[in-house]
Amino acid sequence: MTGSPPSGPASFGDGRYGEDLFEPEHPQEAERIDAAALVYDPVTTRRLRALGAGPGSRCLEVGAGTGTVARWLLEEARVDQVVALDRDTSALSALAGPRLRVVTADLLDESLRPGGFDLIHARFVLMHLPERRRLVARLAQWLNPGGWLVLGDAVEVPDALDTSSAYRRTMDAMWQALRSTIGTDTSSVPAYPHYLREEGLRSVAAELYCPPLAAGSPLARFWSETWSRMRSALAETGRVDDTVIDEAQAYLSSPELAELGPGMLMAWGQRR
Repeated sequence: MTGSPPSGPASFGDGRYGEDLFEPEHPQEAERIDAAALVYDPVTTRRLRALGAGPGSRCLEVGAGTGTVARWLLEEARVDQVVALDRDTSALSALAGPRLRVVTADLLDESLRPGGFDLIHARFVLMHLPERRRLVARLAQWLNPGGWLVLGDAVEVPDALDTSSAYRRTMDAMWQALRSTIGTDTSSVPAYPHYLREEGLRSVAAELYCPPLAAGSPLARFWSETWSRMRSALAETGRVDDTVIDEAQAYLSSPELAELGPGMLMAWGQRR
């Protein structure tokens, strides 16, 4: 997402998601991830269905997390096989079976050779990784002829007239902290359709989904928990202090909440 940029030159941290922020063993992490899944899974699965996910397909779920999309592919779409790839797969063990192969690996590992796929899906993954343009090329190479690559990452359409509210200041501090701590970068997300075309994929298209940000909703809970987990990093940006963060979190559960929250851009293309 691309909130108001911080002053001064951009600085990208070399930490890692799951190590320096959002450790998977944290007791609230699975709940935080699943809150986002409640919001974005219906949009994701509708797109995957439209692209032909179903019997006969071999699928790769990159950054499988708690396995909600992998489970949908198996149980609802009835695909032949899902390969669930993540650096931490502790939440996926209960799903393992003849049709689900769990691979504990790093997408950045050059020795990784998972095979060919009819569908590859990566949601909220590439934005947290360095060399994301090269990773798009790598994922495209793993497609079978006729296979689809579907990428989803965060974007934001901030209110340019709001630069001082607690919500806006906290959201902007979050993007700055993510960038400086683990190298998160959403500036290139709108270019994903171009990346897919450059990789020779056809039928390239994209859509932007900004879910309603309602008081007390799963999405509001996701952002509130995210800010709680990042509280010290938010303060270190100099944009906010504890008082501002508290006000922003209270706003997320208030009937006065009125914001266009961050959303997700999905782009897809098919190998010839």
